[in-house]
Amino acid sequence: MTTTLDPDQAGTSTAKVSFDTEPSAYRHWTLDVDGPVATLRLDIDEDGGLVPGYELKMNSYDLGVDIELYDATQRLRFEHPGVRAVVVTSAKDRNFCAGANIRMLAQSSHPWKVNFCKFTNETRNGIEDATANSGQTYLAAVNGTAAGGGYELALACEQILLIDDNSSAVSLPEVPLLGVLPGTGGLTRVTDKRKVRKDRADAFATRAEGVRGKQAVEWRLVDEVIPKRRWDETVAERAATAAERSTRPADARGITLTPLRREEDADGIRYRHVHARFDRARGLVEITVDGPAGDVPDTVERVHELGADFWPLAVTRELDDLILRLRANELELGTWVVRTRGDVEDALAFERVIAQHSGSDWLVNEIRHYFKRVLKRLDVTSRSLIALIEPGSCFAGALLELALACDRQYMLDGFMEDDAQEGEPAQIVLSASNFGTFPMPNGLSRLGSRFYGDEDTVAKLRQETDRRIEAAEAQELGLVTDAPDDIDWDDEIRIMLEERASLSPDALTGMEANLRFVGPETMESRIFGRLTAWQNWIFVRPSASGPEGALRRYGTGRKADFDRKRV
Repeated sequence: MTTTLDPDQAGTSTAKVSFDTEPSAYRHWTLDVDGPVATLRLDIDEDGGLVPGYELKMNSYDLGVDIELYDATQRLRFEHPGVRAVVVTSAKDRNFCAGANIRMLAQSSHPWKVNFCKFTNETRNGIEDATANSGQTYLAAVNGTAAGGGYELALACEQILLIDDNSSAVSLPEVPLLGVLPGTGGLTRVTDKRKVRKDRADAFATRAEGVRGKQAVEWRLVDEVIPKRRWDETVAERAATAAERSTRPADARGITLTPLRREEDADGIRYRHVHARFDRARGLVEITVDGPAGDVPDTVERVHELGADFWPLAVTRELDDLILRLRANELELGTWVVRTRGDVEDALAFERVIAQHSGSDWLVNEIRHYFKRVLKRLDVTSRSLIALIEPGSCFAGALLELALACDRQYMLDGFMEDDAQEGEPAQIVLSASNFGTFPMPNGLSRLGSRFYGDEDTVAKLRQETDRRIEAAEAQELGLVTDAPDDIDWDDEIRIMLEERASLSPDALTGMEANLRFVGPETMESRIFGRLTAWQNWIFVRPSASGPEGALRRYGTGRKADFDRKRV
């Protein structure tokens, strides 16, 4: 993972964050696997910051630390299927994790801070997803003080064990010390997940020194406090108990997540199955996802043989990497135009393999949940998403979710006059996977969100599965925003994209975040909604980020000068 300049210049043509890494390249984590139990130890290299300008003291972290953690969680799911429990702990005595590095936050641009918080949240959501859906239960062995993001890392785990050494505590000191909120889900997980009473949560989040010992257990901030003399033994016992409860196959062999094949230049990024072309003049990127080509695996054994080359996994990994790179490095490409290219039947054939085996095979199950997580990453991306459905597209079943994740969908009715008009016009196909297999952060399917409160329409659409739907009917069914014919297509798409580019990016981000998550809230949707609104706002206020703000003055011995107006 590399970058060339400081975070203030992230998103320019010269500053590029890479999300490539693997265990032998880790600078901050060690991953040890011992049968059914894996241990992730945080051992921060103080001089290993992703960009210059700060030291990662006291096991504090930056984006580079989280990139390694994300890679480790992915490899545990795919390369180590025999692992049933994961212990997250520290290699440093009396210091679990001090949270996000304050110097890094103070010097970073606003977009860098927000992208950092978003990626961190997504990684921790992935930890919770592994516990819920993969039989890999995460336990936090807090063997020292856990502050801010350090405690938030523990909160992502199913169990929190705290050492009783008369000094180790858990705390969320962002409000009293930094003038910001716990930006990676802290407050929400304390109340929604740990079920901490809200008055106690208030006291906890305004007490810089935190809570330790029996009071931490009483307040539900941790599950258990363990004497130092019995620490190693008890942690091992709790991990073994969690592993025994897992349904993860004991004799499964993992696959290797091989390095992605990627070409990148000033004009775009190209993978084997995903291509992104930049149009900087218009502020957009055109993303094309190629459907599968070649034979469909006829057995689950063949899926395992293909491993990372199995098309559903390969395309998911490429989409994941592309989304992360565009979010971090291309801030001014504010509109993403999404297309697919390929044969509808081929796409559906691979989907049937996933549907057939996801309940019985660990690898197929992991691929399905990975695609779900990547779609969720798209849902919370602060970009305008536009799907263009044209002849030769393969928006069918799972791939249709890409279009449904977009803010608008345009489908060409018929053919363009200058085209050869061979083959068939644009078509989409609904499948069972569009009705809840890949839920959004709000817990609804994308069709359920699209037609929120209109269950009759959703029920009628269930009757339309597994058949080809052309443009006029798709518009009548409400599955696309508009279906222009060849006379109007070019002008309508051009005008729509020009209008989008003329609007305030800030207003669009707020509008899109509101409209994408209709209906009920979950812990996950609340975390991202609050990150988008409250934390965004707090980060740009002078009380936190101004020259006399808490982030700038932290550690100087001078108190922050707060803007006392409540707004």
